Amino acid sequence: MQQGGGFRYPASAILKPAEMNYHHAYHAGNFADVAKHLALVSVLLHLRKKDAPFAVVDTHAGRGVYDLTNAEAVRTKEAENGIARLAGLQGGPPALAVYLDLTRARDAYPGSPLIAAKLLRPQDRLVAVEKHPDDAAALTAALRPFRKARAETADGYGRLVALLPPPERRAAILIDPPYETETEFSDTARAVDGAIRRFATGIYLIWFPVKSSASADGFCGEVVAAGARKVLRLDVTLGVRSDERLTSAGLLIVNPPFGFEAEMREALAAVLPRIGDAQADVTWLCGGE
Repeated sequence: MQQGGGFRYPASAILKPAEMNYHHAYHAGNFADVAKHLALVSVLLHLRKKDAPFAVVDTHAGRGVYDLTNAEAVRTKEAENGIARLAGLQGGPPALAVYLDLTRARDAYPGSPLIAAKLLRPQDRLVAVEKHPDDAAALTAALRPFRKARAETADGYGRLVALLPPPERRAAILIDPPYETETEFSDTARAVDGAIRRFATGIYLIWFPVKSSASADGFCGEVVAAGARKVLRLDVTLGVRSDERLTSAGLLIVNPPFGFEAEMREALAAVLPRIGDAQADVTWLCGGE
């Protein structure tokens, strides 16, 4: 880590504003969103198999829903190489069918908090945290129809440990920062470490960009070193890696439910050929089924 640890992340690992503005509107529905939200749906469907309630914590929740016709989305056209390519797709595992149903609107794309809110049962709840006031206001409005979903205007890292362990003792925790600052990898690794110490049995989904293999591998090593017993790494790469835009992203799943790996492999096998020259790599970093 850059602070308090031995690993130093190279500057190339950080997403500069030209590559990724914090506002997810520029990137909503892109290839990384498709993989990340498929994984989230798979985890939530697993939690729904038992009647016992569960919680969802989203630490960097964004606006909740994104207009794919606005200037930001039109400028980058990233959804055109993501969710737009999946129109008409049928079949596949349950997570894929549910994801496609949740994202079928052509002009809008739901962010992770809205996807989670739509999959809550009466006994479940969502806490979605967003620190940017304008985005937090939009998030509050997006979640208003869902009685068991709550938006907070706060720093997600700061709130994470305070929200754990949840009273339900079952939870999915999504940690999806923008990685705009030089300390973001370190901040995320420390947050995961603190969270696992508080709530070792939670299911954690941790998104990260892959601009540098060394930085991504180092970050994943820090998460494993936090004491997680089961960690699955899922990487999706779109074409050839580029310095101009994000073409590779990863997701760490701590304590993935049984059958998650097989379902994601099946879902991605159906999705990625439509997206184009995209490849997935699914690897156990520790534990396994």
